[in-house]
Amino acid sequence: MKRIMTILAAIAIALTAGAQIVQPIKWTGAIEGDSVKLTATIEKGWHLNIIELGDGFYMDVYEGTFTETVAKADTIRVRYNACDDKMCTAPETWEFVSLASSPDSPIASSPKSPEGGQSIWVIFLMGLLGGLLAIFTPCVWPIIPMTVSFFIKRGGAAKGTTNAQVIRDAIFYGLSIVIIYVGLGLLVTLIFGASALNALSTNAVVNIIFFLILVVFAASFFGAFEITLPSSWSTALNSKSSNTTGFLSILLMAFTLVIVSFSCTGPIIGTLLVEAAGKSILAPAMGMLGFAVALALPFSLFAMFPSVLKKLPKSGGWMNTFKVTLAFLELALALKFLSVADLAYGWHILDREVFVSLWIIIFSLLGCYLLGWISFPHDDEDHRKTSVTRFFLAVISLSFAMYMVPGLWGAPLRAISAFAPPMSTQDWVMTPGSMESGIGTPVSNNNYKTITNNGGQITFTDYDEGMAYAKENNMPVFLDFNGFGCVNCRKMEAAVLSKPEVAEHMHKYVLISLIVDDKTKLPEPITVEENGKTVTLKTVGDKWSYVQRTEYQSNAQPYYMQLDADGNRLVDTSYAYDEDIQKFLNWLKY
Repeated sequence: MKRIMTILAAIAIALTAGAQIVQPIKWTGAIEGDSVKLTATIEKGWHLNIIELGDGFYMDVYEGTFTETVAKADTIRVRYNACDDKMCTAPETWEFVSLASSPDSPIASSPKSPEGGQSIWVIFLMGLLGGLLAIFTPCVWPIIPMTVSFFIKRGGAAKGTTNAQVIRDAIFYGLSIVIIYVGLGLLVTLIFGASALNALSTNAVVNIIFFLILVVFAASFFGAFEITLPSSWSTALNSKSSNTTGFLSILLMAFTLVIVSFSCTGPIIGTLLVEAAGKSILAPAMGMLGFAVALALPFSLFAMFPSVLKKLPKSGGWMNTFKVTLAFLELALALKFLSVADLAYGWHILDREVFVSLWIIIFSLLGCYLLGWISFPHDDEDHRKTSVTRFFLAVISLSFAMYMVPGLWGAPLRAISAFAPPMSTQDWVMTPGSMESGIGTPVSNNNYKTITNNGGQITFTDYDEGMAYAKENNMPVFLDFNGFGCVNCRKMEAAVLSKPEVAEHMHKYVLISLIVDDKTKLPEPITVEENGKTVTLKTVGDKWSYVQRTEYQSNAQPYYMQLDADGNRLVDTSYAYDEDIQKFLNWLKY
């Protein structure tokens, strides 16, 4: 019976796939004293993206059931959207009315939203990688033999101490490091709360601050200055551990390592916590667990096998090379945080070609550094002698820089799509047949304000103007509902719409690209009725999202329709995310 129901459900979905309101999220609210507990139940395979909650601005992804407790208010609004592996829904608003006379009177929710983003295990692996990088920094590497030697001497100084006890102490030292960093991750969550951590993802102020922090740390790694915590902290802890016995002394030694290594581990930990922010209540702790496990591993292993220490390379110029290389990577990563703030508020100071240009310069300079063509204050004379390892790393870095060059003129650059701003921010487009939404050069025409020419593709970002142009020139319309934050929209643009064989057909259409998450304020708010409720449309994105829901009974992006010059459908079905080029060509009428 279950299999039959599954088949029937699949048939129903297939029959309604052309246009449907997708509702993968169900919101509920419950009053608990002076607070309200909000719960989002998320369908399997979907991801919930909180855009706005109350007066705060959040933009992050959640897995599983999402709950949040907020202060009681007459009306609590949640702005959100949803994504699965093929589409994203348009932003929706759900309201919970908390009235004294009616304590459980939630307004029926709007279409549901998506769940899940990065798994906490992905965060764990990111932490693990960060911990491995930290091991090779000048703040950590020299401490390994010093610490292991301490444990061996500590065991020899105590009568009756066996090798097993030395190993036990070293293992506890490693566990202490894990406990400290995991405790840090939990502390961050407990102090700020899951919802406040959400703000770290796209809050402009937070991202700008973190951008500046990474730039400062990068300058420090380049050798401009040293960043250290007060020496009195490490001195006091070191003295305390020497005068203390048992496991407490080992724990204090672990604290000493954390403080001494801060100048190298700080930017790695900070980046990790920002990436983990809001993924789930456990994400910061899982990230710190991965980081601490990788960091603590060599201390414990070398204590078990001290003879291996003799085979370790000594501290020297190679460590500064590693540190400077890390500085270049931090500088590149810092631009990602500036880009988040830039996109969230539409400043356009770091459009895609600017971002790509800076990355090309950064990775080109990294390659030159690895070849010994440039040097920094703490490099020794041997830096000019390029080793085989550095040579191959330089080849990789310079090749990566060359790979990004076509991106200055609109090439997709899939390898950096997770970091670079979307194609819609690109101003320079010289790729023949380029069809990315929202890019191109303005067309000189006094009658239309939103028209651009994308490599021969006439594009509008206003529905009425686009339809008027199509009617005036008797052209069919390709209607494209997408969003700045729609990953699958970017994939379709890069993998399908920009292909020459597709562009050949697309040039026959007037492209109307409507961005459903455009935060540009409307000249005047628009009040409309939807599902028996009065809705106020405040932004351009609100307007196009409303059009998609009411005119086409859909709230998912990407969403494509073919219309004639009068607005009638040329084909009965719509087209969503599917990178099969031949299937897309078969769907096109012209």
